[in-house]
Amino acid sequence: MTDTPPDRLSINPRSPHFDQTVLKRGIGIRFKGSERRDVEEYSISEGWIRVQLGKKVDRHGQPLTIKLTGPVEAWYQDAEAEQGEPGATGPQDEIDEA
Repeated sequence: MTDTPPDRLSINPRSPHFDQTVLKRGIGIRFKGSERRDVEEYSISEGWIRVQLGKKVDRHGQPLTIKLTGPVEAWYQDAEAEQGEPGATGPQDEIDEA
């Protein structure tokens, strides 16, 4: 697999941009400089994300969404776990002073 996430991805199985294998790997989204965990769909090249509008649903029971525009960054979360968190202390970093 490549280390670049797809340009457009959706979590809705009805969407043509849905990809289960990519979603299992985990995608992180940064929108306008802050990390978002409520993104339903995104497009990096077009510069927008789609988020759910509260608990409102349409007449078919699908959640209502709103499109927000701005700079979008995406990355794979499993690649972040392999590299390790900067500043995280592991067992080798702990020193016992007795």
